Amino acid sequence: MTRPQLFGIVNLTEDSFSDGGRLLDPAAAIAAARALAAGGADIVELGAAASNIAAKPVAAEEEIRRLAPVIAALHDGGIAVSVDTFALQTQRFALRRGVAFLNDIQGFPDPSLYPELAAARCRLVVMHAVQGQGRAERMAVPPDQIWSRIEAFFAARIAALEGGGVARDRLILDPGMGFFLSSDAAASFRVLAELGRLKRRFALPVLVSVSRKSFLAAVTGRERPDERGAATLAAEIYAAQNGADFIRTHDPAALRDALNVTTALRAQEQAIRSPADTARKPAH
Repeated sequence: MTRPQLFGIVNLTEDSFSDGGRLLDPAAAIAAARALAAGGADIVELGAAASNIAAKPVAAEEEIRRLAPVIAALHDGGIAVSVDTFALQTQRFALRRGVAFLNDIQGFPDPSLYPELAAARCRLVVMHAVQGQGRAERMAVPPDQIWSRIEAFFAARIAALEGGGVARDRLILDPGMGFFLSSDAAASFRVLAELGRLKRRFALPVLVSVSRKSFLAAVTGRERPDERGAATLAAEIYAAQNGADFIRTHDPAALRDALNVTTALRAQEQAIRSPADTARKPAH
């Protein structure tokens, strides 16, 4: 298992589903981002407008106001930054600030941005979401229909972005999870179980974001997001074992520890099974 790169989540929002309101102060957000990086995040992802079902709209100007001091401080500290936004004005701001990753829950649908995306150097997280535009919505997509939707979406988006001059090797695919897939929790479990299908179909790296999401409550009964840490970790380890190249998480320190232990155990499995090790064992 190749260790995935970890995105640590920093929400500069009032109403993110699990931690909204905690990090609106720039100093608090900067401290939290630095702690995530020190604890194991390879990239810190900043989101200044929540995208859950209950979230209120945030003007692009307000997103930019929240983001500007945090991006500047993290750049000064040498921390790789991703910005999560579907607002065109905010995306342009992030590109001008030289972020390492840009994440769009709508999958970059606006061709007017493509020349700027093509000229930039950042990686692009192209996310699938059943609602198509805007924040998450409750849509009951049956699990047996989800893959046809995902594959059609990515085929169209990849073709459009490549046609707009964006290099294919800059793209990262996120199939979406939770309400971005379906109000039926089984759809999220179905996609996690078949991550390899997405990689085989498009031969591009895949990002998974399951952290604290509501579909985990379907099997744990944990209705509060802050009580879903163990369920999150189990789903993230499973995603890593099934080929996730990037994992977006609220707790990168816990996930990095779990991945290190899993890697050590896998190494022992290989050593035990190796011919040289077998030859050293005494005959019974």
